[in-house]
Amino acid sequence: MKFEDFNLSKNSDGLLPVVVQDAVTLKVLMVAYMNKEAFEKTLETGKATFYSRTREALWTKGETSGNFLNVVDMFADCDSDTLLLRCNPCGPTCHRGTVSCFDTPDNEGFIRSLEKVIQGRHETMPEGSYTTKLFTKGVNKIAQKVGEEAVETVIEATCGNRERYLYETCDLIYHLLVLNEQMGFSISDLEKELSSRHK
Repeated sequence: MKFEDFNLSKNSDGLLPVVVQDAVTLKVLMVAYMNKEAFEKTLETGKATFYSRTREALWTKGETSGNFLNVVDMFADCDSDTLLLRCNPCGPTCHRGTVSCFDTPDNEGFIRSLEKVIQGRHETMPEGSYTTKLFTKGVNKIAQKVGEEAVETVIEATCGNRERYLYETCDLIYHLLVLNEQMGFSISDLEKELSSRHK
């Protein structure tokens, strides 16, 4: 991907609009602009660098706060006049100290955040963690817990108990995420499989 590949004829300032998205939760974090120099520095360093229209200068997000945006993927839109950056943020993105510059619900994308926590537990295996205990006991125990939670979810659904159903469903999803990690899969893998079936 090259800066010259973008169609910026509609933009009188010649700047490329950039939408930044969390690569894990898919939450939209911010919107900014790039010139050619900012685009190339982003490619070179792997850290999102933008052009400030007010300061008329380059700025790498996080250069003063440490809250860098580490770039995972870059996608041009269908008209090649906007860039989507998928990033792993190192802390809050907004100057207000919030995750995003947009005031969307805090729990947006939480299941993916939970998956990231579970992956971290599997990697570090901290003592005293329930998730660590499950991984230590292995796939049979984790699968057994998924089965137990599935049965409890079905019971609450058939009894019409909405509050208990919601509670048990959350238990089921958590244990299923643990089993998914144990089996070497992610939510993205599930999405790919479901998408292939939809076609």
